[in-house]
Amino acid sequence: MSDRRRGLVLAICCMSLLIVGLDNTIVNVALPAIQREFHATVSDLQWTIDSYVVVLASLLILSGSTADRLGRRRTFQVGLVLFTGGSFLCGLAPSLGWLVAARIVQAVGGSMLNPVAMSIITNTFTEPRERARAIGVWSGVVGISMALGPVVGGLLVGTVGWRAIFWINIPIGLAAVVLTALFVPESRAPRPRRPDLVGQALVITLLGSLTSAIIEGPVAGWSSPLIVGLFALAAAALAALLLYEPRRADPLLELRFFRSAPFSGATLIAVSSFAALGGFLFLNTLYLQTVRGLSAAHAGLAVLPMAAMVLVFGPLSGRLVGRRGPRLPLLLAGAAIAASGLMMLPVTATTPLGWLIAAYAVFGFGFAVVNPPVTQTAVSGMPRAQAGVAAAIASTSRQVGQSLGVAVAGALVASALAATARPLGAADLPWWLIIGYGVLVLAVTLLTTGAGLVRAEPADLPGPL
Repeated sequence: MSDRRRGLVLAICCMSLLIVGLDNTIVNVALPAIQREFHATVSDLQWTIDSYVVVLASLLILSGSTADRLGRRRTFQVGLVLFTGGSFLCGLAPSLGWLVAARIVQAVGGSMLNPVAMSIITNTFTEPRERARAIGVWSGVVGISMALGPVVGGLLVGTVGWRAIFWINIPIGLAAVVLTALFVPESRAPRPRRPDLVGQALVITLLGSLTSAIIEGPVAGWSSPLIVGLFALAAAALAALLLYEPRRADPLLELRFFRSAPFSGATLIAVSSFAALGGFLFLNTLYLQTVRGLSAAHAGLAVLPMAAMVLVFGPLSGRLVGRRGPRLPLLLAGAAIAASGLMMLPVTATTPLGWLIAAYAVFGFGFAVVNPPVTQTAVSGMPRAQAGVAAAIASTSRQVGQSLGVAVAGALVASALAATARPLGAADLPWWLIIGYGVLVLAVTLLTTGAGLVRAEPADLPGPL
């Protein structure tokens, strides 16, 4: 394949992922408008986001292995069609229930895009240095799209209405379907993996019950039979998953990958950093529009510095990873995320806007530099035949982190609202949580990115892959 053709394949994958990344965060700034139209509660708003993220996270691994078995281009195209159709349904939703259902359709399609695109890129760029640069570009686009979500969403909500945040996906999705058919080559894994329906059911049960317990806990009561039962169900599903998966020849979740310290570290860092992103955006959406009284457009513009930092430093982080490895950018990311949480601790309804902009810029820098090293560390040691599964695990860790970040942040806000009748009335605890995520990124980076550990590739671990 010529350099021009490979660059075109990369561009198509990035274009398709642009709408998925936007959709992850663009909805945040529309939450107050959705709340007003549908008279939604805080937990309803959480489900508007997490219904998408939880389903996406639950199906990513299955989609990655399905693409390796049935064809990556074919799976990618099906995902684009479902995502575009789900976006159309979201824009027409007559009630919150229908909106959540349409978001689930979106998520089913979105689960076929992120890991499959990474698998296509991994099999298109086979030379290690070129692959690192391509992954850097891909990771930068993911980060940029997620950071631009609140800005684009704010402008659309303020000028057209909240339904426009879903309609924007339709022309891009349709164009991506056509371009994929024309230019992306078909590829499969040499040894197809058998479906693992039991493992898939356990993953869905684990993520669904855990997220439900966290979201509904403040309303139902943390000691209520429903919430205790949901936590118990999540624990049982996790235990069953750990016992069942190692016994399968083709498990849904390849636990052997986690024997590699860099891979395990990258997974935990992805969960922590995206939990910080989900919580940070959710909290600031409520703060800017309900506490500060800003319009959706002004709220979107207020977080523009965060998007700008991702635009500038996302690609630079990919280059830094190619030259220096993942350790330095990950340390910078952890420090910046923790610092942004510290800057938000003293925030009140009258905090100067300049201080907020500085805090958003610091967080944006941290989020910008974390994506490329996480992706590169997670997939660099994987055999090409398992590229879809490896990329899916890395992508799943991001989505799990974001869903838990929204759920936990929303639970803290709901608890504060019930106790003080003021959103973010007990603001210290949510921001301390952001600080904790940053500190965790720092700690895991120091433990798992040493010179000796980076070379412990999963492909070299005992047992067949």
